[in-house]
Amino acid sequence: MLESKFQHELVGELEEMFPGALIYKNETKQGFPDLTILYEDRWALLECKKSQDASHQPNQDYYVERADNMSFARFVYPENKQEVLDELQQAFRTRWKTRHPKSK
Repeated sequence: MLESKFQHELVGELEEMFPGALIYKNETKQGFPDLTILYEDRWALLECKKSQDASHQPNQDYYVERADNMSFARFVYPENKQEVLDELQQAFRTRWKTRHPKSK
């Protein structure tokens, strides 16, 4: 599968999982992750790869690690997509529940 097709399908899944989220394709800085997800009071970055064996461009590891230390960032590819989406959903839910403890 081409990375662009994978990324397009992933954006559709993210929009379904997180209604109202703003999802932006980043093309500004070499190595910066492909997608920014803004959801309520949270954010995440995802770097899309066509496979787990795809090479990393200079600075990609740096930006993913740095952003993950601030909020949430991952490399995502078909082989780990469900795991990453589960982690992202949990990260967004956990942070929301700490601010809204009476919610279920």
